Amino acid sequence: MQEWYRSRALYEAVLKLVNSGKTEEALQMADGIPDRMIRSKAFSHIAIEVARKGLDYGEALERAIKAALDIENHEESTKALMSLTFGFLNLGKPDEAMRISRYITDLSNRSKVEAEVALTLAKAGKVSEAMEIINGIMDEDVKTWAMSRLASQL
Repeated sequence: MQEWYRSRALYEAVLKLVNSGKTEEALQMADGIPDRMIRSKAFSHIAIEVARKGLDYGEALERAIKAALDIENHEESTKALMSLTFGFLNLGKPDEAMRISRYITDLSNRSKVEAEVALTLAKAGKVSEAMEIINGIMDEDVKTWAMSRLASQL
């Protein structure tokens, strides 16, 4: 329990550092968070905030992916990667979202993320790119759903 409270306190400090533009300090502090899920959440927040500000987020993103993959519980690791993916998708960065999705090993969840990326691309007028992604979706139910949504958007 002590580890969780310490992790939460460090997480709150990381948020304050990144929000005040102290990215390097935030990354260093996030490294010291003992709870792997909270550490992953901290690195994801840093990566998304740095990207939102239009700064170079490459290192922060790589560390966020690594932290998510370090979570021992496979379901929680998948959730962390999906959250990171949707964070970048919401920032209008579908290429990064697609790249992150490749780390999701659960077929159904990876397919859902790929479908959302494809639909975002279609909304932006990149229908052929969207179709290419949809055709590559392995989960047939998700592929059918994505095709149906794409057709209704056109």
